[in-house]
Amino acid sequence: MPPRGSRGPLPPLLVLWALAACAARASEITFELPDNAKQCFYEEIAQGTKCTLEFQVITGGHYDVDCRLEDPDGIVLYKEMKKQYDSFTFTASRNGTYKFCFSNEFSTFTHKTVYFDFQVGEDPPLFPSENRVTALTQMESACVSIHEALKSVIDYQTHFRLREAQGRSRAEDLNTRVAYWSIGEAIILLVVSIGQVFLLKSFFSDKRTTTTRVGS
Repeated sequence: MPPRGSRGPLPPLLVLWALAACAARASEITFELPDNAKQCFYEEIAQGTKCTLEFQVITGGHYDVDCRLEDPDGIVLYKEMKKQYDSFTFTASRNGTYKFCFSNEFSTFTHKTVYFDFQVGEDPPLFPSENRVTALTQMESACVSIHEALKSVIDYQTHFRLREAQGRSRAEDLNTRVAYWSIGEAIILLVVSIGQVFLLKSFFSDKRTTTTRVGS
């Protein structure tokens, strides 16, 4: 954002700085959630502020988790059980500390990797006079368009990275299961082969003994 009282269009390079400043206002975290565990986060929010909570389970079990959001009075604003991903938008009804928790208490042995993005407030305008009655200049309009495009690019990159991480986790899990299954099949084939050898050996040994008795 330019200093108050500044006039004229911003250089396009400052759009990147403005975008980074906006992104820094959001809480974007990826964390490990062990089995039988619960992790809570807290955010101080002013009344009337629009907020958005978005989360997704990246790895672990059936890729599900419990999520709960409470206001400063303990009133539940959002509660979902065993969700893989979801998004919830609300407007703060009062000032105070809002709490949102992720729970994996229903899982006895599988830990999860959870990503969430908690955005507080809306992006400020690029220009102090962006909401003025007169139209924006061509340079200002170009900067606003680039700013919106870059935000969309960041969102797409984030979601693609999450899908890539989730796909890689599933592929590794499938590879591990295939490896264990192959080892199990190899052991079964080995046991069956050894069993057949001993069975045939026992069969011919009994036959030879019977022939010897008849000949004598």
